[in-house]
Amino acid sequence: MAMTNPVSIIKGAVSLIIGLGVTIKAFFRPVVTCQYPREVVTIPPRFRGHTKLVGDDENPDRTRCIVCGMCERNCPSGAIRKVEGEKREGEKKKVATAYILDFTTCSQCGICVEVCPTDALAFSDDYNVAGYSRENCHFDLVKEYEKRKATR
Repeated sequence: MAMTNPVSIIKGAVSLIIGLGVTIKAFFRPVVTCQYPREVVTIPPRFRGHTKLVGDDENPDRTRCIVCGMCERNCPSGAIRKVEGEKREGEKKKVATAYILDFTTCSQCGICVEVCPTDALAFSDDYNVAGYSRENCHFDLVKEYEKRKATR
């Protein structure tokens, strides 16, 4: 049997008491964990989700997008696949009919939002983008805008 030094026993006991003190202090602090599926997380205002189309101030039935293609040309990761539109009768500007965003390759750099001449793009507050396949992360932003418009 090895003889234990009384000084090391005292040092070990002091270390144990200090560690228990830290644990007891943490036990009485408020909880910072969020029970995610049951509690909704508050999103900070500067959160950057995938991009979304912004509605026109003059005509809320359509977006501000004039289908210039600046966002598609300036996207460094090629996440904006297709921007299509048509000039409708009685309208001065083109109206977006399809805007395909591949969120699986998007780097969320924000260049598309910055280069848009009409401020038609903004970051969404959708933080729960999940799916079982890549196709679940391919968005048609025109359809997404129409869904948001219908739920208002």
